[in-house]
Amino acid sequence: MMKAATSMTSSLFTRRSLAAFAAATVLGAFAPVHAQQQRVIHIVVPFGTGAVQDTVARAFNAELGAALNASAIVENRAGAGGTVGAAVVAKAPPDGYTLVLAAASHNIAGFLYSKLSYDPLKDFVGVANIGNAGYVLAVASGLNVSNTADFIKEVKANPGKYNYASAGNGSATHLAMASFLAKAGLQMTHIPTKSTGEAVNEVLAGRVQAVISSSIGVMGFQADPRMKLLASTGQARSPFLPSLPTVAESGLPGYAFDSWIGLLAPAGTPKAEVERLNVATNKVLADPAIQERFKRLGVEPRTQSAEEFQKLLRADWDAMGAVVKASGAKID
Repeated sequence: MMKAATSMTSSLFTRRSLAAFAAATVLGAFAPVHAQQQRVIHIVVPFGTGAVQDTVARAFNAELGAALNASAIVENRAGAGGTVGAAVVAKAPPDGYTLVLAAASHNIAGFLYSKLSYDPLKDFVGVANIGNAGYVLAVASGLNVSNTADFIKEVKANPGKYNYASAGNGSATHLAMASFLAKAGLQMTHIPTKSTGEAVNEVLAGRVQAVISSSIGVMGFQADPRMKLLASTGQARSPFLPSLPTVAESGLPGYAFDSWIGLLAPAGTPKAEVERLNVATNKVLADPAIQERFKRLGVEPRTQSAEEFQKLLRADWDAMGAVVKASGAKID
């Protein structure tokens, strides 16, 4: 009897093991499909934490991932005015899972750097326009000026005496000021830093006299006695700082500088994949909660088709070429 019982137990165990193995095999067959549905989208930010692209990326990456049934993570690849991160994406597989959150500095680099491992226009395709970022001319309170005209007069009377900070060579903050100085006929020393936040801190500390910062970088210092906000740099007044005049209306007619912010993918990414990413991004940007987040960052949300955004990139390419040429800036 004991032997029979042992045989029955062994047989039962064997049947259960086979059933479990069969079930595991069936589940395993579906595992790769599930894994594909939960792929990771890498959003490369070519500047450090705290930069305008970084804060914008982190304001909507979770929602974008959810809209695409994926996980969208932000990766900071800072260096050389945004060209390090852009180079990473240019060489990535064109499958829609590696993107760069770029801005005006992306096209600027094509004219500013004598040697690049990629072509900012030809090696990328526009996926989605995210928004428009304005900039502000700000000075240290120790500088005895109250408007743009005063600032120009003071710097012109003291060529080479004052300096300005930027988020680094080739950054939009660098070229915005370089073109301002060229148009006004001024001489100042450039002090590059690692981020917009660091550049603003140099002005707050009084070690640097001026900066043209993204709006988000200075909006919190409107009442700070260490800094004066002189003017916004767009063609029209900023909706976030409506009482602030533009540079053009307060001392330097014809000057204007602002920046698009958008997602780019490697050239060769299938059109269907670009369209899928564009539709998902525009859906996220239509969310009032996301729009409110962007407004707090000083960014005006924008939605365009991929084709419309690509046209904007081509037009901006020409415009940034003119800005770099006018500034005389060059990096070897």
